[in-house]
Amino acid sequence: MTLGEHISQLRKRKKLSQNDLGKKIGTSGDIIGRYERDEVKPSIEVAAKIADELEVSLDFLIGKTEVEVDGKLLKRVIEVQQMEERDREHILYTLDALIKNVKLKSIA
Repeated sequence: MTLGEHISQLRKRKKLSQNDLGKKIGTSGDIIGRYERDEVKPSIEVAAKIADELEVSLDFLIGKTEVEVDGKLLKRVIEVQQMEERDREHILYTLDALIKNVKLKSIA
């Protein structure tokens, strides 16, 4: 999927018009349309603003990864990453246990 297709799909999922997205990132709906048609590529700064508005990682938006990471989840991951190692280990241990529990439930 191209950058333009990603922008279009994610924008529509958020129920935003091209004009709405343009206003939110400080540009016009016409420019958003050109991005979506892959006529022009946004600068890194603009692409980052688009990713933030659409609540996805920049890597997902540009197609570097196929894993869509929700912006809210990404913020939490960053918070955990910035914690002291001991606190981070406790949180990850608890998270691992919860993930294992969910997987076991889905098997049963």
